[in-house]
Amino acid sequence: MVLVGVVLFVAVVSIVFAVKGKQGGKEGSAEASGTTAAQETTMPETELVREVSVNGISITGMNQTAAKQVLLDAYPWSMQIQNGEERYPVGNLLEQKIDGLLAQIYSDEKPEEAYTLDTAGLEEAAAAEAAALAQAWDKKAKNGSISSFDKDSGKFVFSGAESGVEVDQEKTAADILAALSQQKFDAVIPATLRQVAPEFDEASARERYKTVSTFTTNTTANSKRNTNIRLASQAIDGHVLQPGEEFSFNDVVGPRTEAKGYQPAAAYNNGEVVQEYGGGVCQVSTTLYNAVLQAGLKTTVRRSHTYEPSYVTPGMDATVSYGGPDYKFVNNSDTAVGIRASYGNQVVTVSIYAIPILESGVKYSLKSEKLKDADPPAPVYEEDQTLQPGEEKVKSKGSIGSQWETRLVVTKNGEVVSQEVDHRTSYKGHAPVILRNTSGVVVPAEGAETTPAETIIPSEGAGDGIVPGTEGGSTQPGAESTESSEASGNNVPGNNGPGTGSEEKPKAPSEAAEPTIAPNTGGPGGGSPAPAETISGQAPGAGGPGGAGGGENVVAPNPLGNQ
Repeated sequence: MVLVGVVLFVAVVSIVFAVKGKQGGKEGSAEASGTTAAQETTMPETELVREVSVNGISITGMNQTAAKQVLLDAYPWSMQIQNGEERYPVGNLLEQKIDGLLAQIYSDEKPEEAYTLDTAGLEEAAAAEAAALAQAWDKKAKNGSISSFDKDSGKFVFSGAESGVEVDQEKTAADILAALSQQKFDAVIPATLRQVAPEFDEASARERYKTVSTFTTNTTANSKRNTNIRLASQAIDGHVLQPGEEFSFNDVVGPRTEAKGYQPAAAYNNGEVVQEYGGGVCQVSTTLYNAVLQAGLKTTVRRSHTYEPSYVTPGMDATVSYGGPDYKFVNNSDTAVGIRASYGNQVVTVSIYAIPILESGVKYSLKSEKLKDADPPAPVYEEDQTLQPGEEKVKSKGSIGSQWETRLVVTKNGEVVSQEVDHRTSYKGHAPVILRNTSGVVVPAEGAETTPAETIIPSEGAGDGIVPGTEGGSTQPGAESTESSEASGNNVPGNNGPGTGSEEKPKAPSEAAEPTIAPNTGGPGGGSPAPAETISGQAPGAGGPGGAGGGENVVAPNPLGNQ
């Protein structure tokens, strides 16, 4: 009995010391590695202990990853769809079945000894492969259409129709399933394609194409500004836009430089009137914008001027500046569209030549209403020592700002279908300029330059918005804001907005500016309260009225010339 007791005592002591030693080892290891005993460890994948096989292939003693690789090696996949020399690899659909079967085996506590890898139930996967093939190989039929413009003849060039091709997806999916069922995982399946005829040929296209919209605006008699308008009109004339293609005014017209013949025209720089090359081309982008809207094409980028335009109703303008604001639209129709643009007799005309985009009887237009006037900016004071101390004299009256709301009006057969708000715009006013003498020194008027009673306030409607080197197109650090605009020198009775004022010095008769053409009221126009400086994307298909500002002897360009 004593001997038994001693043996039990020794056994208990040994167990206690063994446990403590083991715990101490763990603690020391944890301290040495900087980790905690509670830290999780990655458990290895379970290996099959039981005898298990798939299609006679043993996976005993393997984890799931190893078992998958063994089966993939046993059934190599190289199925393809062939069309002539072109081949399309079909995704390994068998891999999906292997993954599903192994997930079942390794989740079962007591898996069976033998399993069969079948190929049933892959209909959706085969259909998806057929759809992917169609996306890669389908080619749309091409209808007869305009493809380019011949400047010499003044006519659009038509190209013939082309048949398309499409994959027979139903037949392709069935062929994939058939190869699977026969375990032909290396099958090369002949493609099943069918021809797709175009809707109309070249001859039919010539009959379908027509001028779907035309918009005109009037210019001043300023020869330099009109030269810029003519050059910009020529740059976009005849441009062809394919379906889905986007038009960029700045990209198509390019830099407005002296080398290209552009002339200096009045512009704003820190509130001062300066001369900038290309002043006036905004009238071309504005005219184009309205023709695009009326046609039912989708404007993607447009920005209003800072100040109210003079040649269209506020809100219907689209300012541009190379390196800065741009005007863009996309051809959202199914066929190519062409642009015709011309300048003559102080009239800018832009037309869109296309197969009608809008439904028969449907028309788009813009209706703009002024919401309110805005106070002019605070006066700017200039020193004039010819004045008596305390005396003030108005050099420029300035102008008030305004806010406009523009609605997209959709009519069908003359009846209004909808007139939702399209955009809002805020236009700034011009700061009055006041002369005064705060120096206390009076200089005799005979020894000073004569200052006109009022200086010119250019009309923003003719300008480029912001020129390079400024906001949206800065090329130098700290470049000041410069806004290009026409200086028309117009005096319109009762007009308190931009464009009023008199020239600083008289011009020769050939350069004298004629009275400003009042904003067109022959059709709805648009402006807006969202800040004028922000980019405004238009609703798809939004269109503006045509013929705004048109005058006598205005002839829209004929897209087909003498055809």
